[in-house]
Amino acid sequence: MMRLQKYMAHCGVGSRRKCEELIRQGRVFVNGSQVTEMGTLVDPNNDVVTLDQKQILKLNNDKIYLLLNKPRGVITSVFDPFGRKTVLEHIGWKGSRIYPVGRLDYDTEGLLILTNDGEFAYEMMHPKHRVEKEYYCVVKGSPKPENLSRLRQGIDIGGFVTSPAEVTLLSKNKESSVFRVVIKEGKNRQVRRMFDAINHPVVYLRRERIGNLRLGSLKPGQWRYLSEKEVNDLKRISGGSMQYD
Repeated sequence: MMRLQKYMAHCGVGSRRKCEELIRQGRVFVNGSQVTEMGTLVDPNNDVVTLDQKQILKLNNDKIYLLLNKPRGVITSVFDPFGRKTVLEHIGWKGSRIYPVGRLDYDTEGLLILTNDGEFAYEMMHPKHRVEKEYYCVVKGSPKPENLSRLRQGIDIGGFVTSPAEVTLLSKNKESSVFRVVIKEGKNRQVRRMFDAINHPVVYLRRERIGNLRLGSLKPGQWRYLSEKEVNDLKRISGGSMQYD
């Protein structure tokens, strides 16, 4: 037996968090009965699970892990109702269903993982796993030391107080300052909201690292497969027990 949301993630529906949201919305049925409670157990070999009246089918055992240097002007989604180009359209993906691990803003560049491994996605993004995300960040003006201390101690970004961040000044001029920022969370537009909170808006943002995985020589728009070692190293960092084989 397996928890419903975990089974859905294994089938490639999305991250475990996304699957829990779908269950709460009443869109998931098990053997014809609607399920809205977390913790429901299913038998992967016998139970029929449907989402929006379509049966969820098991993926084959082939796990896919891609690293994309997402360019600006591309949305981190598998579908956009407003017709903007998605990351899957950008790379011209025609293979098995994959989806982004977390999000990067429309105007943000950088490291984005795409996969069909729901457990892996959950481990990478859930705050309890505290996987580091590193950003190259250009902001307007020159923040005062006391405001940078607020970022390093944790700051209220509107209904949420961030964990302490690593904020390192790399350079500055009369118009802007450049920082290296490392966080262990992944709230929506978190780095931008952190600098908005000290009145120094971000003018350019690029994610350069997740865990031990870096962009390397990939240019914006380029992508590659992750190696077995890279995936297993990320799983070890997140505390995940499942290995890629």
